[in-house]
Amino acid sequence: MSFPTATPPVQPAVSIADEEIFAAHEGGKLSVAVDRPLASKRDLSIAYTPGVAQVSRAIAADPDLARTHTWASRLVAVVSDGTAVLGLGNIGPAASLPVMEGKSALFKTFGGLDSIPIVLNTTDVDEIIETLVRIAPSFGAVNLEDIAAPRCFELERRLIEALDMPVMHDDQHGTAVVALAALENAAKVVGKDLPSLRVVIAGAGAAGIAVAEILLTAGVRDVVLLDSKGALHTGRGELSGMKAEFAARTNPRRVAGGTAEALVGADVFIGVSSSTVPEEHIAAMAEGSIVFALSNPDPEVAPDVARRHAAVVATGRSDYPNQINNVLAFPGIFRGALDAGARRITPAMKLAAARAIAALAQDKLSADYIVPSPLDPRVAPAVTAAVAAAVVPGE
Repeated sequence: MSFPTATPPVQPAVSIADEEIFAAHEGGKLSVAVDRPLASKRDLSIAYTPGVAQVSRAIAADPDLARTHTWASRLVAVVSDGTAVLGLGNIGPAASLPVMEGKSALFKTFGGLDSIPIVLNTTDVDEIIETLVRIAPSFGAVNLEDIAAPRCFELERRLIEALDMPVMHDDQHGTAVVALAALENAAKVVGKDLPSLRVVIAGAGAAGIAVAEILLTAGVRDVVLLDSKGALHTGRGELSGMKAEFAARTNPRRVAGGTAEALVGADVFIGVSSSTVPEEHIAAMAEGSIVFALSNPDPEVAPDVARRHAAVVATGRSDYPNQINNVLAFPGIFRGALDAGARRITPAMKLAAARAIAALAQDKLSADYIVPSPLDPRVAPAVTAAVAAAVVPGE
């Protein structure tokens, strides 16, 4: 069987001067807009006192009215402690704020949702949960962002239990949803089926664990997770927490070693780490292989190098084809959950989001087009509708 080959990228890297970047951030990227008229005494009497007291009395008598008569039901709290920001690492809450402002801007632009950045000057899981529980009446959902593993796993789990609203750590699940969408289409391009794929994931942190989870949920049977010490397997006695759990759930062939051993005959490589993978390891993969080198700004293997051996190549960058970008997922996931009144974001909702994203690329599917562009206006509405339809009443 002959497999398609990816063509060289045609879009040049974007060059932006530092002066333009800093000018665009001066004063921040967000503001609060008023969407009711305040031009007369009558307007003031309705929007504020005395009229607003009528609404407050009604909500006091029936708290559910806060969903329809305040902005809380369409307000997402974008929460970070600044411990795992982009590729910058633990830079602290103040330095993370420009990123959280950007995330809020994406929520508004692509999902039509208001959001507010909340950066916390603590890394203590108990303190973060207590803080968010106390201010929870102010918003309708929580997007956790740039919180380091392994604390992010415990924080998300406990926050889901503590809050009666959608909670999602986007670094985990947004990445996983888009990676699954891309992999479903890449598998179609190379003529392979999802359950038969041998997948190697470099990086056993937040994103790697979530990608492994969603692939297992979607039916992939052979997943090998690698951390900085090599493949996770039950013979590694030093493993604990999520790594120990996934050592038991993955690697059915008990592969040991690093990428040199794991990639021999593998169908798929997914990189979500800052590691570097030598060309010869990619060359050892199966015919018709798929490479997702997602670290930013420096992929685990240069795309042009990966293209010498792989049939489909994707990155996290906008200057190459097949960008795996979380913005394809999170605006629609949160919008669909909030529109449907969901209390949780479930695995079924994530799978629905992935399949909605994948479907949008199937009319022009090729080695260089396995996911739609982040700027495709069809994406957020399609994901919103799919997620809302997957909500089970009461969840």
